[in-house]
Amino acid sequence: MLRRYGRTDRRDRSGPPRNATPTRAIVTTKTPLDYKSAGVDISAKEQALKAARSDIRSTFTPGVLGDVGLFGGLFDAARVGCSDHVLVASADGVGTKIEVARRARRYDTLGHDIVNHCINDILVQGARPLFFLDYVAAGRFEPSVFAELIRGLAAACRAHGIALLGGETAEMPGTYKDGDFDLAGFIVGAVERQRILDGSRIRPGQVLLGLGSSGLHTNGYSLARKVLFEALGLDVDARPAALGGRSVGEALLEPHRAYLDALWPLLQRDRIAALVHITGGGIPGNVPRVLGAQFDALIDRRTWEVPALFRLIVEGGNVARDEAYRVFNMGLGMVLFVEAAEAAAVRADLAARGHASWELGRVEAGSGQVRYLG
Repeated sequence: MLRRYGRTDRRDRSGPPRNATPTRAIVTTKTPLDYKSAGVDISAKEQALKAARSDIRSTFTPGVLGDVGLFGGLFDAARVGCSDHVLVASADGVGTKIEVARRARRYDTLGHDIVNHCINDILVQGARPLFFLDYVAAGRFEPSVFAELIRGLAAACRAHGIALLGGETAEMPGTYKDGDFDLAGFIVGAVERQRILDGSRIRPGQVLLGLGSSGLHTNGYSLARKVLFEALGLDVDARPAALGGRSVGEALLEPHRAYLDALWPLLQRDRIAALVHITGGGIPGNVPRVLGAQFDALIDRRTWEVPALFRLIVEGGNVARDEAYRVFNMGLGMVLFVEAAEAAAVRADLAARGHASWELGRVEAGSGQVRYLG
């Protein structure tokens, strides 16, 4: 009796039964396979996570319940003074800034980038951050890279009183190449219901103030890399005269600036009518998100000096001016809407906290657009 075609047949040994579906015999490998041979090293990841526990625990605030390693992070918002508060959540990634970090073999700044970016994204709604979660996906798990990422994440969280509540580390061979990885972050904060910022307080005559960025932050790196590394033939160690002694890598990897410490006291005193985080889309892509359909923002581009890194990219790549302002922050990381009578006092407060600011323009009746002078 032979089982060759999906069932036992005693009647006809000369060929397959009519309408039978042939099956192939199973061929086994000589060498036993396991998850590691498929590209996933569970042991290495477990050891790295164990080593990172002290960094993660160092971020815990009174609101954290439980310890590292639970299926979900537990947080008691009441323990940190949240009663009639609204939760505000956001998610983002660091984009192709990762490619610059890989060239420079420096990864700790990326943790600061993603935490600070997410802080700013909820700060513009008036929220103070409570906790943060991260997601790291890689083609092959590299413990040293992971350790640098976690150290950066933890340091940024500690600096701003945020709990690193949890995360996910995924090793995905075949989806990512060896050496490739991605980093994303998720943040939750809280704002008092009556202090939510959503653009509804914007009025004609208000003044727009700009806060300086630390560099490209986390946007525009695909164009920046194409200009600097391909068109100009520079590498991360190059020190073009335009950067005043800094290397290309140092300038590009400067961490995304967080504005929590600078702006929180002003928010608590209700001195800010609206905030805009200048990220992807630049000034024209982000300011209209709070304007609504009845106001325009009139901005004079002569009121602040565009930093050297942006000028090098724009001039080196022959990037059109409007394109540059749509891709990059052009030296402004945050835009504030304040009452004209309070603008000088707000600027003095910011200066006392170490933040330069510029009076960019004003709000006028319009249709929800940014209009430029200069």
